[in-house]
Amino acid sequence: MKDLPKSRLAIDIEHDFAPEYILVKGKAELKNELLKIASESSGVLLASDPDREGEAIAWHLADILGVNLDKKCRVRFYEITENAVKAAVKNPDFIDVNKVDAQQARRILDRLVGYTLSPLLWKKIRFGLSAGRVQSVALNLICEREREIMKFVPDPYWVITANCKHGENNYELRAEKLDEKTLMKNSLPLLINTEEKANEIIAEIKANEIVVSEFTTKTVSHAAPAPFRTSTLQQEASRKLSMVPAHTMRIAQALYEGINIPGRGHVGLITYMRTDSLRISNEALDSCREFIKRNYSPDYLPEKPNIYGAQSKSKNLKVQDAHEAIRPTDMNLTPEAVKDALTPEQYKVYSLIWRRFTASQMSPAVSAKTKLKAEAGRVGLRQEGETLVFDGWSCLWPIDLKGEELVKVKKGEILTLTKAQSENRFTKPPARYSEAGLIKTLEENGVGRPSTYATIAGTLEGRDYIEKNEEKRFYPTGLGLVVDEFLAQYFNRKDLSSIVDAGFTAQMEKELDDVEEAKRKWLDVVGEFWKEFSQTVDEAQGAPKVALPAPEPIGEACPDCGHDLVKKRGRFGEFIACSNYPECKYTRPILSTIGVKCPKCGEGEIVQRKSKKGGKTFYGCSRFPDCDYVSWNRPAGEKCPDCGADLYRRGSTIYCANCKYKAEINEE
Repeated sequence: MKDLPKSRLAIDIEHDFAPEYILVKGKAELKNELLKIASESSGVLLASDPDREGEAIAWHLADILGVNLDKKCRVRFYEITENAVKAAVKNPDFIDVNKVDAQQARRILDRLVGYTLSPLLWKKIRFGLSAGRVQSVALNLICEREREIMKFVPDPYWVITANCKHGENNYELRAEKLDEKTLMKNSLPLLINTEEKANEIIAEIKANEIVVSEFTTKTVSHAAPAPFRTSTLQQEASRKLSMVPAHTMRIAQALYEGINIPGRGHVGLITYMRTDSLRISNEALDSCREFIKRNYSPDYLPEKPNIYGAQSKSKNLKVQDAHEAIRPTDMNLTPEAVKDALTPEQYKVYSLIWRRFTASQMSPAVSAKTKLKAEAGRVGLRQEGETLVFDGWSCLWPIDLKGEELVKVKKGEILTLTKAQSENRFTKPPARYSEAGLIKTLEENGVGRPSTYATIAGTLEGRDYIEKNEEKRFYPTGLGLVVDEFLAQYFNRKDLSSIVDAGFTAQMEKELDDVEEAKRKWLDVVGEFWKEFSQTVDEAQGAPKVALPAPEPIGEACPDCGHDLVKKRGRFGEFIACSNYPECKYTRPILSTIGVKCPKCGEGEIVQRKSKKGGKTFYGCSRFPDCDYVSWNRPAGEKCPDCGADLYRRGSTIYCANCKYKAEINEE
């Protein structure tokens, strides 16, 4: 209910960085209502979310309601179930002032960075720009990846494949050696970099018998995947459901706060969803194992519970182990059992959480990996396959197997060559970050916390620093590149002002952990940072003004005044405008076609547009308003072979929204 005002810095730098908190606009009525209820009550218990931000909210509420901080007024529960709430109310605790201090330090640091850098960017680049402590690191990652892509020069290489038969069985082997020199590493050719070399290998294969030199089968045990923590839930929801992290967290919050289940009342379906711990309570382990025992054969239940370490992927960060991993509160409330009470999106997210948690306590999946090696003169050939022997946990969660099962052949047997071919390919640049990939990289670098992952990319998109392409991968705008270059020049110098450096940001997160553990004073952390940061800002004030990229002419004259038309960028992306603005205000949208005819009218082309609210990409007919076809999903221009409905495309996958049909597109 209280926060720093948006209109000014509100941090008294000269007096120990004292923050000026005010009542959030629009909360006066709620405040008065709470004061009235508190005055009529024998006591007040504060039950905000059990994390740093929640602790700070409880602290502010205690101040508003006049609650004595020397009394046990704080209750914390990590699942909204009857037992958890009753247990928490029976055992109230003190407000954790160290957690409050850690959250206050983060808030003050972010305010100092944002409200100091933003005016600098206005002065040096363009009015209205802004920058943040964590977002600047994410922007730098995206921009650096883009620069790698821009500098990348593709190299040609050749893949040699020998299609063979043995009896009724077919094999497809790849060349891996020539004269004992390795041609392959991680499935990428090393030496086949000329067409002459490729032809030489093909000729060698055709001129010699293909003799089996080795056939091995190895049994491999695949351990069950860990249950979700915040970052992995966001990543999987992005990959499997195409949900942006902020939306995933809104749905998870609703599942945590509770859903009305017929016959059960209001039930919190999952435990607290902002966590980086993989710990599971003994009660939850027992419940999950009992569910598996009742519903699956004995082979699916391991002798002992599967225990997962609490280590963060970043060596710089301490795991906040107060919260469990994300899990269902009641194993018997299966996704199908509650489906009718949930929205389609809630069902999808709950199903992910329930299946992942249940799978995490099941027996390992077992596969048989087969490897066939053969020789054709000086050329060594290889094919690998894998087949599932026991599905184990993969009955609930998909497992990634490499290749298909190979039928056994004996050493010394001859394979009959049916075709030898070479395929010319080119090395590819590193891929742009997807939403899931960005979160994973930030976590591995110790940047941000579970509570911040969901908003980072959205903030950058809202500032027009980054955009998503059709494959839903991030790339920087021209403005984003300019801002990143400026920040990197002055604020990436490996000192306490290096807000662009991932290592610095991770170190700052560690120092906030130290504040929470009472190892450091929040004032010391903020003071040390400000001393270096303010000096760097002063130096940057002397930098020359940065020129933004000039609008790109499109080679057309304005129909209203005859001046050149140019591409410009606004709040909702690129558009065409007159270069004579503001004298001439001619504009028109850029209609980006996707090469698909409108499935409704059959005349117009499907074009990509952006919504006015939030700038979300959608697809519509170029003949609008004559044709009102619109879709959030990208049409593929084909009909489903199973049910006849329209197919849609996501990356290299085409799918049917009406049935389960799905297929991959081979674009090579």
